[in-house]
Amino acid sequence: QVQLVESGGGLVVPGGSLRLSCAASGFTFSSYAMSWYRQAPGKERELVAAIASPAGRAASADSVKGRFIISRDNAKNTLYLQMNSLKPEDTAVYYCNAKGVRIPTIGTDYWGQGTQVTVSS
Repeated sequence: QVQLVESGGGLVVPGGSLRLSCAASGFTFSSYAMSWYRQAPGKERELVAAIASPAGRAASADSVKGRFIISRDNAKNTLYLQMNSLKPEDTAVYYCNAKGVRIPTIGTDYWGQGTQVTVSS
């Protein structure tokens, strides 16, 4: 059974930091490209950051570049998002995503349940 379980969200003041984690199970984590998405109220889900399989190349959205860092620990089957210098506009539900990029997993797409991040004074 595939599971992606996010944790680490919460309420933080502007300028603060949070570290999100996504614990994966039920699939070969190192074979999947991993990403963080977010969805704010009334807005569409957007890609925040992504990291290649098994590791290395990473990219982030312009809105978070220089503030957020995505990383993965394949030994622990865990994805991370270090969020620094948080702004009120970072408030959203953050989702972990796994995409199959190797045969025969191409086309598979898994989502976590999301974790709420609220940035407010």
